[in-house]
Amino acid sequence: HLTVEAYTDADWAGCPDDRRSTSGYCTFVGGNLVTWRSKKQMVVARSSAEAEFRSVAHGICELLWLQGLLADLNFPVQSPMKLFCDSKSAISIAHNPVQHDRTKHVEIDRHFIKEKLEQVVIIMHFITSEAQLADVFTKSLGGKLFCPIVSKLDMIDIHAPT
Repeated sequence: HLTVEAYTDADWAGCPDDRRSTSGYCTFVGGNLVTWRSKKQMVVARSSAEAEFRSVAHGICELLWLQGLLADLNFPVQSPMKLFCDSKSAISIAHNPVQHDRTKHVEIDRHFIKEKLEQVVIIMHFITSEAQLADVFTKSLGGKLFCPIVSKLDMIDIHAPT
């Protein structure tokens, strides 16, 4: 069975013009990077947890799409799929929605994520910011942080001289 994993991240209110956040994720199948995305969120997040929560929802959608694609190709996927997030608040909201009345504006994402957790389709893991591979898709990083992440993603510069 193939392992399928995702790393999700968001910057909070990162755009100086409209204060919308940027979501990012990258997915791996069998340890190999297969998809990634970086996109400005459609609405302004009222907290960093909300911005991260939206990224988690997008990451889960991508995991489900990959699971379906691999099933169509007759490649079984190890269950549950893993999702790594560096926001303890977002993970807490996903696992314990009862105590979060102030998060009604993310109600649809909350129900979607809760359903996938209860079905054990995915399992969420906390990851430190230093180990967060999706940072490269959401934040401006200096070379000291950027280069190790790009190396871990096995990305290469196709324009570099050989």
